[in-house]
Amino acid sequence: QVQLVESGGGLVQTGGSLRLSCAASEGSINTYDMAWFRQAPGLEDEYVATISWNGGTKFYADSVKGRFTVSRDNAGNTVFLQMSSLKPEDTANYYCAARRRPVGAVTVYFKKDDYEYWGQGTQVTVSS
Repeated sequence: QVQLVESGGGLVQTGGSLRLSCAASEGSINTYDMAWFRQAPGLEDEYVATISWNGGTKFYADSVKGRFTVSRDNAGNTVFLQMSSLKPEDTANYYCAARRRPVGAVTVYFKKDDYEYWGQGTQVTVSS
């Protein structure tokens, strides 16, 4: 069982930066591929980024590529999302998700339901 807790959200102006954290309050994420998703009011969940269990593979949605960076600290049982050059359209509740690492090649999954665990999220609001 893994419980994920996100933090680091807040209100920021356009062009600003935030660093989100996703910590496992129970269990270990060291053998899990981790992803970030976001959901804005009235919209569906949107895939943001993935980092493989060992940090060797990273993948980003086109909408955030070049502005967001995903990283992890397995010793600290935490995953991060560094967000820069923020835009009003980045406003959403951001949450992390965990999926046990595959036996074979790394596969990137883009839907929330493809993951086994996810947290409640942290709100990011970007003002114009």
